[in-house]
Amino acid sequence: MGAGYFRLDEHRGGCCQLGRGEEGNSSNRAELGAACLALEDAKTTQVRKPVILLSDSACLLSSSQKWIGEGKSPSMYGNADADIMRDIVQLLRERNEQGLITIFIKIKAHRGDPLNGLAERWADEGRQSQNIRWFLPTNKPIFYWTDNDITHHSPMNSTVKKRIVFQVSQQQLKIHSGSTANFLTSEDSSRDLLGKFHKDSSVWIQARRRVLQCLSYQFSCALQLKQWGMMNEAKCRLCEKNNKDKNSVTKNTGCLSITFSL
Repeated sequence: MGAGYFRLDEHRGGCCQLGRGEEGNSSNRAELGAACLALEDAKTTQVRKPVILLSDSACLLSSSQKWIGEGKSPSMYGNADADIMRDIVQLLRERNEQGLITIFIKIKAHRGDPLNGLAERWADEGRQSQNIRWFLPTNKPIFYWTDNDITHHSPMNSTVKKRIVFQVSQQQLKIHSGSTANFLTSEDSSRDLLGKFHKDSSVWIQARRRVLQCLSYQFSCALQLKQWGMMNEAKCRLCEKNNKDKNSVTKNTGCLSITFSL
């Protein structure tokens, strides 16, 4: 990921490549890096004057706002980009001690602003830049997993948690041999099909709820009723009726919900 800025008064810019890419960088990190580069460049000029920094990132302004004004006691704890934010705060403190004004202005992104477009170009060049900044690791554990022959890596986040739950569920299914476990472990269907069905908002909410009841053995299905001796065949009368009209997608979707709800 790259960070870049453009300076209007001198018609030039600068960029760098952001480190810690293996830990997963957010777009806010790139905006913080660009702001820090611009403040550092303003510090190196011989004529010190006020700085007006334009940014299309609301996160940059909100994170900087915490350190402005009296009576506040913010902390870097929990800030994923504390290494960059710490440099920005130090630069702003130095400018404040010298009586220099620094103004942050939020502009709209992707609206054809020429200065924003030039800064984006410098950010793109920063991806290939040899100038790598803020690369010290945070010592967070990095998790690796393979999906469709593609290796992914990331620190702990919601995606990693879902992968862990998925792996644990696969290990648990191996020790079960019931009809539900057989359904969930069958290839090319089952789990993916069940997930798509449950997320389909066009399906009757009661039918989606009964799917979960069936899988958790809270609501008996046709197969279970057959195992209990209460039905001769594990068939659904409404399913057979709907399957006569094979051209109707709506009926087939409804048929699937009825299959699990019996």
